[in-house]
Amino acid sequence: MAVQDYFLPKSLDQALDLLVEHGPSLLVMAGGTIAMPLINDGVSMPEKVMGLRHAGLNTIRRDNGTLVIGATATLTQLGQQDYIPMLQEAVRHIGGWQIRNMGTVGGNLFAPPPAGDLAVALLALDATVTLASKKRGLRTILLQEFFTGFMTTALAPDELVTEVRVPLPRGKTGYVKYARKHANTPAIVTVATHIVTEGNKVVDARLALNAVGPHPIRAQRAEKLLVGLPLNAENISLAAKEAAAECDPSTDAIATDWYRRRMTEVFVRRVLEHLVEQE
Repeated sequence: MAVQDYFLPKSLDQALDLLVEHGPSLLVMAGGTIAMPLINDGVSMPEKVMGLRHAGLNTIRRDNGTLVIGATATLTQLGQQDYIPMLQEAVRHIGGWQIRNMGTVGGNLFAPPPAGDLAVALLALDATVTLASKKRGLRTILLQEFFTGFMTTALAPDELVTEVRVPLPRGKTGYVKYARKHANTPAIVTVATHIVTEGNKVVDARLALNAVGPHPIRAQRAEKLLVGLPLNAENISLAAKEAAAECDPSTDAIATDWYRRRMTEVFVRRVLEHLVEQE
């Protein structure tokens, strides 16, 4: 059945009212780069759709050491900001310019792996997600807690994602997406890192991976392995092996699970070695 009703709320309050009124039967979308192909192919057949383009959630601002990104800010908008270079790098690896002009930051959180290469950068930066409900108001959770499984999140049926908040990093960051071609292609593995050192030792480490699990993941055992140690060749090699052991890749038309795991080790090592070269 074709879409019968299309709603275009002018504010967050209107959007939340519509969500309460129509419940789970209402498909929510912003840029439509994920939803529309499914609708066009007959995979998804919603009767009611709500677009968030005009709901006032498309701003990006800096607030006391935090970059606050509205959920419907486009990937192109984010790529034009220079506060956090790793986010610009991530945006450059997402689709072509048409996708970046339409796709939104909030929508990218719902992209199933091997897509969603902005989310992995946000995960490495300890981003939080703000969720809004008409009944319960606002709540903020770590992006790490937002992902709960393949195509599942902590978002309640009556909630909308309103913004993503990213602390400005104080250490070094690295990002690499490995795929079969340079751009506009699904990842075999994507790696994002945020490393803070004092003297010659790592005092804080974030290592995030995409396309090698049911959603963007943190390689926490590899992170813990690095803390308190110098970022040298031996420790980098150990962390890379541990990250590969932590991931849970699957086999698809792009790559086998074995190959994804092997490339995880290779590219974690390369990203960390690049951070050392920056010193």
